[in-house]
Amino acid sequence: MTEPRQPLRVSLVQGDTRWHDAAANRDYYGGKVRALRGTTDLVVLPETFTSGFTNETLGNAETMDGESLRWLSALAAEAGCVITGSLVTRVGEKCVNRLVWMRPDGSFEIYDKRHLFRMAREHERYAAGEQRLIVELNGWRICPLVCYDLRFPVWIRNRYDRSVSCRFDYDLVLFVANWPSPRRYAWQTLLRARAIENLSYCAGVNRVGTDGNGLHYAGDSAVLDFLGQPLVELGASELVVTATLDAAALAAHRERFPAWMDADAFELG
Repeated sequence: MTEPRQPLRVSLVQGDTRWHDAAANRDYYGGKVRALRGTTDLVVLPETFTSGFTNETLGNAETMDGESLRWLSALAAEAGCVITGSLVTRVGEKCVNRLVWMRPDGSFEIYDKRHLFRMAREHERYAAGEQRLIVELNGWRICPLVCYDLRFPVWIRNRYDRSVSCRFDYDLVLFVANWPSPRRYAWQTLLRARAIENLSYCAGVNRVGTDGNGLHYAGDSAVLDFLGQPLVELGASELVVTATLDAAALAAHRERFPAWMDADAFELG
């Protein structure tokens, strides 16, 4: 069984995103990330961190050669770590809620939010993604997802490949979100469920404050271990914290409690 062999430092940036002001958000989040230089491997920003969660896509979307992507690349190089979060992105004639996984060398991966929050009419303004993303960092396999994806366990399911790679799909699943306060219990509960059922670490980063639609966000960002127990758990304040994930503890749990051996086989359509 292939497992990560060294610790992974994960930093959560729980911020109060400025409404529809990309320049102000770049300045705001940039300062918080720079303060982490040399102390972390991965920085996680909230969903739509340059604009807030908006259906005014045309006025807030940037292309992949826009200012925010150039800024993110330069910031990752300066901080010496991977940075991830999602942005409203224009692709041709459509917009997507696009998570960017930016490395210090300027290379990056993307994941377009699969499940669009119809209760806020997100599905009318954005196109849905079609492919799940798995990335590697310091020997860890990581599955980054976006907000409403958290409610869909089949999409998130962590499977063990017995035939080829002899490893799990991922060791850490993470969610970037703008998850409003009235549904905070669901956020807290589902993060724990995703960690437990997938035998993996789980991180969720939510914003705080009140957005331009009058929605309030309670934060509740967290890093949970494979038992659903919190390594760090935040309240409703603007805060940056770093948690260290233990590779040996993860491997020991998977060996001691091999529920993956009884999992049902299926394919995603």
